[in-house]
Amino acid sequence: MSPDTRFDRSSEDAAAEAVRRTWGWLMALGIMQIVAGTIAVLMSVAATLATMIVLGILALIGAGAEIASVFWSRRWEEGLVHLVIGMLYGAFGILVLAHPGLAAVTLTLILAVMLIAGGLFRVVLAAASRFHGWGWVVLGGVVSVLLGGLIWANWPEASLWVIGLFVGIDLIFLGWKWVAIALAIRGVTPRPAYPRDVPPVVPAG
Repeated sequence: MSPDTRFDRSSEDAAAEAVRRTWGWLMALGIMQIVAGTIAVLMSVAATLATMIVLGILALIGAGAEIASVFWSRRWEEGLVHLVIGMLYGAFGILVLAHPGLAAVTLTLILAVMLIAGGLFRVVLAAASRFHGWGWVVLGGVVSVLLGGLIWANWPEASLWVIGLFVGIDLIFLGWKWVAIALAIRGVTPRPAYPRDVPPVVPAG
C-alpha cells in the first residue's frame, strides 16, 4: 500500500468517524421535532396562529434584506426592483402580524385550491402517460383532491386548525427522518485500519 493510499484511507476513516459521532445530535434533533410536531397537532389552533406570526416576522426580515440590497445595487433599475420587493414583503409581513386570523383564512383557501388543482393535474398526467407506478401517482392525486375538497367544504372554519395541523404533521415526518438517519449513522461499522507503515498481508496464490 502506497503512502498516498494510506493517507487517503486514514482521512476517509477520520471523516467517517467524525460523521458517526454526530448521531446523538441528529437523534436529539429528530426527537425534538417529533415532540414539537405532536404538540402542534394537539394544539393546531395555537400552532396556526404561531405559524402566521413566524411567517410575518420572516417577511419583515426579507423586506429588510431587500431594502438593504438597494445600497449595494450597481444600477438604479436594480435598486428600484429591490426597493419595490422589499416594500411588498414589508406590507405583507405587517398585514400578517396585524391580522393573523385573516391571513390564516386566506392561506387556507389558497392551500385548498392548490391541493385540488395539483391533485387533478397529477391524476390526468399519470392516467394519460401510464408510466411505471402511475397507479400510485393517481392514488396520491385523488387523496390530494379529497383533502383539498374537505378543506374547501369546511372553509373558513377549517382555517383555524388546518395550517397548524399540516405544520405538525410535517414536523413529525421530518423528525422521524432525522431519527432514521441517526440510527443509520450509528450502525455504521468502521473499517479495520492497517498500521501506517506496514502493508496488509496478501495471501500467496
